[in-house]
Amino acid sequence: MKIEKFKFDEKGLIPAIVQDYRTSEVLMLAYMNKESIEKTLETGRTWFWSRSRQQYWCKGETSGNVQYVKEIKYDCDADTLLVLVEQVGVACHTGARSCFYRSIVGSRESGVGSLPAVFNELYRVILDRKKNMPEGSYTAKLFKEGQDKILAKIEEESAEVIDAAKNKDNSEVVWETADLLYHLLVLLVDKGISLEEIAGELEKRRK
Repeated sequence: MKIEKFKFDEKGLIPAIVQDYRTSEVLMLAYMNKESIEKTLETGRTWFWSRSRQQYWCKGETSGNVQYVKEIKYDCDADTLLVLVEQVGVACHTGARSCFYRSIVGSRESGVGSLPAVFNELYRVILDRKKNMPEGSYTAKLFKEGQDKILAKIEEESAEVIDAAKNKDNSEVVWETADLLYHLLVLLVDKGISLEEIAGELEKRRK
């Protein structure tokens, strides 16, 4: 479909939903016009039109949190775009992986996010702990003690998951699994392995 066929609004804009191409996590919503779509197609990176600044902007140009475009879809009315990307770093200016990191249940705001969002946020925090090594941080202490300590904790937490699974109370399994997953994330950061690499491997196995 030609760009001219899209249904732009009176200001020449069309909303673009940006989604992680691997996990399908919705990362952000921005606006494009004809020129920013052309820039996106030409460069393979997302370009948007800023309604507040009245100028074009390339995602990650200053922050380094770039988006590599894998596919662009449009809806049945041709008035909304779905941009599937490989996200480098985080998508939200707050430091969260996705701009949609909060949810509303009834009239109350819930802080419980999706599992991919929680993993990405925790991974980012662990990265920060390794970089800055804040005093009193348990995570920083693990990094200081080295990989053998991290591996010992993974072995310990794995055994505790097994023990918890033998009990009838699933809350113990949840608790111990969370401990194990946290320490696995610490190992990934220590080894310089990204969550995207793990997701890519799982995706290959699924296919």
